[in-house]
Amino acid sequence: MGKRAATKRQKAQAAFDASNFFEKGAARETQLYAIPGGGESWHPDDVDKPKPAEPAHGTRNQRYQKTVKPRSENQARLLDALEDKSLVCALGPAGTGKTYLAICKAVEALQKGKVARIILSRPAVEAGEQIGFLPGAMEDKLAPYLRPLYDALSDRLSPQQLKHMMAEGLIEIAPIGFMRGRTLNNAFVVIDEAQNCTYTQIKMLLTRLGWHSTMVVTGDPAQSDLLPELSGLGKAADRLEKLRDASVIRLEGQDVVRHPLVAEMLGVL
Repeated sequence: MGKRAATKRQKAQAAFDASNFFEKGAARETQLYAIPGGGESWHPDDVDKPKPAEPAHGTRNQRYQKTVKPRSENQARLLDALEDKSLVCALGPAGTGKTYLAICKAVEALQKGKVARIILSRPAVEAGEQIGFLPGAMEDKLAPYLRPLYDALSDRLSPQQLKHMMAEGLIEIAPIGFMRGRTLNNAFVVIDEAQNCTYTQIKMLLTRLGWHSTMVVTGDPAQSDLLPELSGLGKAADRLEKLRDASVIRLEGQDVVRHPLVAEMLGVL
C-alpha cells in the first residue's frame, strides 16, 4: 500500500519518473531535435554541439530604414549644405522634403556621434482651428502641432529607439516659445514651419546657435498662417544669404516628391 500511495503522489505532483526514459535498464531511443531555421539536428546527449538557438524574431528590435538620396539638384544642394554649413535655410513649397531631409541628417549626426542631441522646434500657430478646448496639460494641447516632427522621426527610428532617446533627452521637441534664453551647444537644431514666425522670433531663434552646432530653418513663405507683413522668414533669408557660413536653399515645384498632382496644384492654386 505504501509503494502504491507513493506512486500516486509522484504522478499528482508531476515528479520525475525515470520509467519514461529508461526501460529494463536500457536507454530508449531519443528523438533528434531540429535546430530552428534549418541546419544539423541536435542530440540532447551531445554536449559538444550547441543547443538550439531561441527564435529571435519575437524579441529582435526591428526598425524601418530608408536610404536617403536626393531626387533633384536642389535637394542635392540642400544635403551638401547640411554637411558643410552651420546655418541652413531651406525654403520651398510643400512636399519638397525640407523637414524630412533635415531630420534625416539630424538623426544621422546623432548616431555617428557628431552631436550630442537633437532639438526640434515648431511654432504653435493655429491654422483657423481653436484647440483651447482640448483636454490635458500643455504638452497634450501642443501635441497636434508637433505631430509632423514625430512622424518624420518615426520614419528613421524604431519606436523603442525614439522613446528611449526622448526619455534620455537626446531628442527634444519644444515649441518656439520655450527657446528664449537658451544656448544650444553640440546640437542639431531644426526649426520647422518658420514661415509662421515673426521676424523677431526668427532673430531670437537664430541667436540660440552655440558651439559645434548646426541649425536648419525650414518653411514656405507663400504658405504662412500669419498676415503677410508679420511673417519674417523671407526677409531673414534674404539677409542671411550674405553670410559666409550660412546657406539659403530655395526649392521649387520641380523638387516636390509627393504625389505628382501636388506640384500641379501648387501651380494653379
